Amino acid sequence: MIRTVIIPDSSTISISVPDDYIGKVLEVIAFTKEEGLYKGAHTQKKTSFTILHTNLKDFKFNRDEANER
Repeated sequence: MIRTVIIPDSSTISISVPDDYIGKVLEVIAFTKEEGLYKGAHTQKKTSFTILHTNLKDFKFNRDEANER
């Protein structure tokens, strides 16, 4: 994988690829750092699991049962 950050000085950009990339399908994505790759992804609501309560007072862990296949 090749990843680079550039500041173009014209509307044309030229890139060089390694020899092992020749003849393969490549995907090129261009976006500004301000817009990001996943614009709006940071606005998704996060799920909280802090409401879950479990009483483990009388719980006994059985290693053999946990490793059964």
